[in-house]
Amino acid sequence: MDCVNISHMKIEDIEDILIVENLCFTVPWSKESFTQELLNRELTRYVCARVENRAIAYAGMWKICDEGHITNVAVHPEYQKKGIGGKLICHLINIAQKEKIKKMTLEVRKSNTAAQKLYLKYGFEIKGVRKQYYSDNKEDAIIMWRDNL
Repeated sequence: MDCVNISHMKIEDIEDILIVENLCFTVPWSKESFTQELLNRELTRYVCARVENRAIAYAGMWKICDEGHITNVAVHPEYQKKGIGGKLICHLINIAQKEKIKKMTLEVRKSNTAAQKLYLKYGFEIKGVRKQYYSDNKEDAIIMWRDNL
């Protein structure tokens, strides 16, 4: 596999990230949404994986007091199942620990069992369900938490 570098996401990465976003999600975020997230450095942390200076994956987190809320994790389909998603999650966990965040949460589609397994691997536990959470098909969201970072 090509060399993958993970670092903070930049405004210049958005065009590549929009490709990933549209390939991975039925309700993708807009360019404006990503721009606002990246400009809000006080509350947001975004990282991306690059191959040959092209962003092929990303993950984001909101910092809310002493909690981190993972907003998105997406890997271009050509690069899935190569450990990149796990590296992005680890990177966010490391950022959270450095910033004294004590626990992290996220929502994941009930049907996305691959993502659920990945989060379980990194210490997240299923804590609840948000009924009809997703606007496109009213699918339930599984709520996951990782305590004691």
